[in-house]
Amino acid sequence: MAGGPDPMWEITLSAHLLQNREGMVTFRSWRRYAHRHLGTWARLVVTLAPDARYFPDFLTPAEGTSSVEEGIDTLLSTPRGRLRDELATLAAVKALPGWCHRWATGDAETARGVRSAFYTFYQTLIAPFWDVIQSEFAAERARGSHAFLNDGLDGLLNGIGPALRWRPPILEADYPIDQDLYLNGGGLLLVPSFFCWRTPVTLADPELLPVLVYPVAHRLGITPADSGAPSADRPLAALLGTTRAAVLRAINEGCTTTELSRRTGTSMASASQHASVLRDARLIVTRRHRNTVIHTLTPLGAALTAKTPLA
Repeated sequence: MAGGPDPMWEITLSAHLLQNREGMVTFRSWRRYAHRHLGTWARLVVTLAPDARYFPDFLTPAEGTSSVEEGIDTLLSTPRGRLRDELATLAAVKALPGWCHRWATGDAETARGVRSAFYTFYQTLIAPFWDVIQSEFAAERARGSHAFLNDGLDGLLNGIGPALRWRPPILEADYPIDQDLYLNGGGLLLVPSFFCWRTPVTLADPELLPVLVYPVAHRLGITPADSGAPSADRPLAALLGTTRAAVLRAINEGCTTTELSRRTGTSMASASQHASVLRDARLIVTRRHRNTVIHTLTPLGAALTAKTPLA
């Protein structure tokens, strides 16, 4: 599983959501924010990432990227032959403007425009909500790690979601087109994505590193615009005290309520109550997977524990 959310996948898949009406409840607040802040730069990104059966693989490097700067650098270093080929495939899906041809032939000014458009898209529409994207990713990663440690590969793959079905040795996925992906003894990079909706996504070229991007399990009623620091009326005052601070630190990499109780030497009821207060303060996220509840830190919670020295 990927180590963190991939900015290039989030840019590409959020561009798809700007072109359709999927996930109307989940992404309502983000869409409202996005439409208030859209600029001409978004048109370039949407041109390369249409909501269609095909979009170029060079938008989402198979090896993954940890920062938007790294991702855009990788995009712009795409070999010219591959760039021309993938743009030609895209041109069969939709008519492309002239700047695409200029970019494919090595025009430096056009390349700078592509860099600026993708960076502005990220900074304007993704970065303000990166905390909640990281929180959702961390919760999914904790779920996957917990499932793998307790039930192995079967537990990990069976718990991903209804769009994926593990029938050893085949992993079936709901997908808009019929496609078989053979690992031939190699690995598969699993990438949870905030802006992926309902069905997983993979790269078009089967010769590239196998990647499967799938949607995180969004919390009901929570949208990107709900992230950020708690408001003044949140019960932050309830966080004061050594016990609750110890509970927050104990959650760290993610744990169940039973593990939290054991780590802090508190009863199950007390551990659950402390977790509830921390959750209300937006310092942790709690997810239920089957009969197990898993707590993970939000970026705010992680920042607080990092800045608070141990007693």
